[in-house]
Amino acid sequence: MTDPRILHVVGARPNFMKAAPLIAVLGNAAGVRQALVHTGQHYDANMSDAFFRQLGLPHPDVNLGVGSGSHARQTAEVMVGLDQYLDEQPADLVVVYGDVNSTMAASLVAAKRRVRLAHVEAGLRSGDRSMPEETNRLVTDRLADLLFTPSEDAVENLLREGTPHDSIHDVGNIMIDSLVRLLPRTDLACARELAGIPGEMPYVLVTLHRPSNVDDPSQLVGIVGVLRELSERLAVVFPVHPRTRARLQSTGADLRGIRLCEPLGYLEFLALQQHASLVITDSGGIQEETTYLGVQCLTVRDTTERPVTVTLGTNRLIGTDPARLRVEAGRVLDGERKQGVIPPRWDGRTAERIADVLLSRA
Repeated sequence: MTDPRILHVVGARPNFMKAAPLIAVLGNAAGVRQALVHTGQHYDANMSDAFFRQLGLPHPDVNLGVGSGSHARQTAEVMVGLDQYLDEQPADLVVVYGDVNSTMAASLVAAKRRVRLAHVEAGLRSGDRSMPEETNRLVTDRLADLLFTPSEDAVENLLREGTPHDSIHDVGNIMIDSLVRLLPRTDLACARELAGIPGEMPYVLVTLHRPSNVDDPSQLVGIVGVLRELSERLAVVFPVHPRTRARLQSTGADLRGIRLCEPLGYLEFLALQQHASLVITDSGGIQEETTYLGVQCLTVRDTTERPVTVTLGTNRLIGTDPARLRVEAGRVLDGERKQGVIPPRWDGRTAERIADVLLSRA
């Protein structure tokens, strides 16, 4: 195939960090035409536009503007919008990233149109079907022609599910490509100022957004209570996702001592991660970033689709009981640190390995 047209589909912040390195590498390849569709699943400027600027992503060829809504509505609107776009601008290959609703929706459109599909970050499994992301992963991987995995456990998952071996490419973690490239540009002093952390004060960095933690008022209040206790020892910084902020307001939780701030850009958040005494999260990507950075991480979930961050990295999967969070956070702050190593092929060159496969199959 000469001059293949590759269409990248992104919809939420984790997608942006994964797409940016591959788009950059392919941009240097002769004869490759690229287009970028932003579905608009993340529609807040702080959560989308700033990431595009900092990551050096090109301006999207189209923004479908689907915004918020139920899982079904988001998926349907992405499918309709992308199908219409492909009527006007056909593609030879669609590349999707991660596990958000936009990922699955674009995969369905590509499969129905018989367009070849590549999934970057394939094979991750939590085993928890109550997570919408797990459904997105399963569907996308079943439909994909090329599956690019970040770790050996992902390869094993795909083989166990019957995926043909020659469709699987163990290339490493592309999110680390963005981290490696941009870490030298971080400015801790600026990030501290934005987050309201004075001087050289040590801090805990917190992110929470999953329904299991923020949709149950008693669970959310319980976690906030632990964070308030930790704030008596050091600063507790909580960049608040809009959905989480709404839940906090509805519960009337006592937030005294907790430093809430608006969502941060990628560079600012990365700077805070690198220098945190502890990160408390329910995010997937942050488990990976803290493992690379060697930062202590407590994941407030019962399962993880990134077990390599536990078996090799600095992540501890502690469940959702606030009492357990209290104990585990205390242990870390008292000096009980978990030693970790960087997993294989998390070296900042994953996009190059992906591009080699794509160009050899074009």
